[in-house]
Amino acid sequence: MIKRRTLLQAGLASLALPYIVRAQSVSGQITILTYAGIFQDAYMETVIRPFQKAFPDVKVNYTTAATSAKMLGDVRAQKDNPQIDVALFDSSLSMIGNEEGLFERFDTSVVPALGELFPEARDYADGFGPAITYDHLAIVYDTQLVNPAPVKLADLWRPDLKGWIATAAPPSVQGHAMTVMVAHMLGGDFRQSIDPAIAKLAELAPSIQTFDPQPDTYSLVLNGVARVGTGWNARAQTFSDQSKGRLGVVTPQEGSVAVVNTINLVKGAPNRSAALAFINFALGKDAQSAFSERMFYGTTNAQAKVAPDVLTRTTSGPDNRAKLIPLKWSEIVPLRDNWNNRWRREVIAKGGN
Repeated sequence: MIKRRTLLQAGLASLALPYIVRAQSVSGQITILTYAGIFQDAYMETVIRPFQKAFPDVKVNYTTAATSAKMLGDVRAQKDNPQIDVALFDSSLSMIGNEEGLFERFDTSVVPALGELFPEARDYADGFGPAITYDHLAIVYDTQLVNPAPVKLADLWRPDLKGWIATAAPPSVQGHAMTVMVAHMLGGDFRQSIDPAIAKLAELAPSIQTFDPQPDTYSLVLNGVARVGTGWNARAQTFSDQSKGRLGVVTPQEGSVAVVNTINLVKGAPNRSAALAFINFALGKDAQSAFSERMFYGTTNAQAKVAPDVLTRTTSGPDNRAKLIPLKWSEIVPLRDNWNNRWRREVIAKGGN
C-alpha cells in the first residue's frame, strides 16, 4: 500500500504537463456537481487539485448532492439560469437529462481525450457526456461477525442474517441493479418479467433492517448496526482498506451489474471553455489512473495504467468483468417508475420495520 501510494503521489506532479500551453487561455471559475464523502476526498486529491495546478487561473467550486437523483433535480431546477458547469453522476439519470435538453453534446475537437476512451465509453451517450468510471454492485459484510462469509447473492436469504441486512431500494440505482441481479439469479430476464424477482425480494423483506441506509451500508456494517448488505464495489474496497479488512467485499457468484458514471457539460454552462478543459483533464489517462489507484473505480480511458493489485479489485479486473450481467442502462430508464412502484407496494411494504 505504501509503495502504491508513493507512486501515486509522484505521478500527480506530472499531470499538469500536457496542459501548460492551453492553461494560459482558460480562466474564471467553474462549478462541478458530484458526490460527497470519500468520493470527494479522493477526487479532490487526484483530479481537482492537479487540474487547478495545471490551470492556475481557474477556480473550481466543488458542490455535492446526496444522490444522483438529487443532482439531476438540481440541474433541472437551474435549467433557465444554470449555475453548474459540469455534472458527474450516474448514467441512468444523466440519460434522462440528455433527453430533457439539460446537457450538451461535445466531440474530440473540444475534448481531445475522448479519442483515448474505450469505444463503449466514448459512444455511451450518443455524443453527450461519456463514461468516466465503471463500478458494480457488491455484497459487503462484517468479517468478524458473519461466518461463513457470503459468496453468493442467495446468501442474503440465510436465516442467520435475518434482521441484519441493509440495502438500498428504488429509486436508488442500487435497487434497480438488485432487481436485475435477482432476476438473473433465478434464471430469468428482467426484459421479459420481474415478477419472480419481486416475489423473491418480498421473501427477503422481513430480513432487511433498512431499505434506506443512512449514512450508508458500509458505515452501518462497520458500526455494528448491520452485518451485511449491498454497496458499490469502489467505495467498499476503500472502506475495506480503511477498516483494515473489517469490511469484507465480494462480487456475487451469480453475477453483478456494472454501473457507469458519466461526466456531463451543462447546457448554458456559465464558463463553457473552462468546463471543457476540466472534462478533458478528468478523462485523461493520468487523472483516470490516479483516481482508480486511489479509489478502485474502473477506468474508461484505454491508455490509463493501473497497478495489477488494484486492477483485480476494480470492475475492470478479469474476474469481476467475467461476472457482469449484460445490461444497457438505457433499457432501465423507461422501466424505472414501474419498478419503483412495485418495490414500494410489494417489497418494502413486506419489511419488518
